[in-house]
Amino acid sequence: MSNANIQEKRILTTGNYACAEGAITAGCLYFAGYPITPSSEIAAYMSRRLPQVNGTFVQMEDELASITSCFGASYAGKKAMTATSGPGLSLMAESIGLGVMLEAPTVIVTIMRGGPSTGQPTNASQSDVYQTRYASHGDYEIIVLAPSTVQEMYDLTIRAFNLSEKYRIPVIVASDGILGQMMEVVNIHSDIELVERKKPQVPPEKYKPFEAFDDDLVPGMALAGTEYSFYVTGLTHDIEGNPEMTPEAAEVLIERLCEKIRKARPQINDWEEKYLDDADIVLLAYGINARGVPEVVEQAHQKGYKVGLVRLKSLWPFPDELMERIGQMGVSKVIVCEMNNGMIIREVQRFRHLFTVSGITIPTTIPFSPKFIFEKLMKEV
Repeated sequence: MSNANIQEKRILTTGNYACAEGAITAGCLYFAGYPITPSSEIAAYMSRRLPQVNGTFVQMEDELASITSCFGASYAGKKAMTATSGPGLSLMAESIGLGVMLEAPTVIVTIMRGGPSTGQPTNASQSDVYQTRYASHGDYEIIVLAPSTVQEMYDLTIRAFNLSEKYRIPVIVASDGILGQMMEVVNIHSDIELVERKKPQVPPEKYKPFEAFDDDLVPGMALAGTEYSFYVTGLTHDIEGNPEMTPEAAEVLIERLCEKIRKARPQINDWEEKYLDDADIVLLAYGINARGVPEVVEQAHQKGYKVGLVRLKSLWPFPDELMERIGQMGVSKVIVCEMNNGMIIREVQRFRHLFTVSGITIPTTIPFSPKFIFEKLMKEV
């Protein structure tokens, strides 16, 4: 079945299947993974679908091999993806930094579950939010998207591929065990613009694999096996890819890798907002735990309270510009709702000079009900 035959279908499917189909729609032709609850259905689906589009599925021996083989596929010119959950993402941690250093476009899907350790494999969690941002060592920036619906599992997976290709960086889709397993109607649509990675901008004899000519600081990417000869390494390197151990080389390289994402924040960051114009209090949530918040906001408005809504669809880089705008609008308090002991709230607290910050932060495996959030809200107004 070709993409053209499925782009207008409305289907009832799970979040994991929608994610996998979004990858196919985005042009993913390589998947490497290792089974882990509650993400295994993504691998199972890709094992069936990829052969239908002349793609390749490989079940690897572990998560370390899975992610590094994706980098190899990426340098061979394929859009590549792997999927896992918290313990598997822990094993991928070192290689996430490798992907940043190699500037290898790759999509990593993590279906969060309760932890630490084995935790609760069949339940949901938002306790890996810092793991998605800081899993690897060293200074680096990364892009993390947070779907809240099965439809967004499809849409944001496509967007993850576009961002990964555009900025030559691993992009993480951070979902959870409930959203991955639940079923909703999804529109497999054709209103899609696909982004392809930047090609080399000079002939082979002048090509340097990490030389960025444009303001976006993203180098053109040659493919292995073509007329372009190049060398890449996880070591600190110069623009030719050769290892370079001087402090100056480290500063130049790391600054460029970070700055290409920092300066693109307005194009990367995405959120949904409602009733912000005259809000006194803002409820901020993301992922599965955000699904009950709109009902709370509507109920508060019916009772005469000025409560706004922010639902983050991207978590990293953190939308500092949104926090600054909320402060400029005269909001007195931001209440962060998340299923952990407090992670995103710590980012919001950096703006305490603009508004008060409080949180409903509980390391539970069950999303907060609208009734529960409303009762907490009424204690804050």
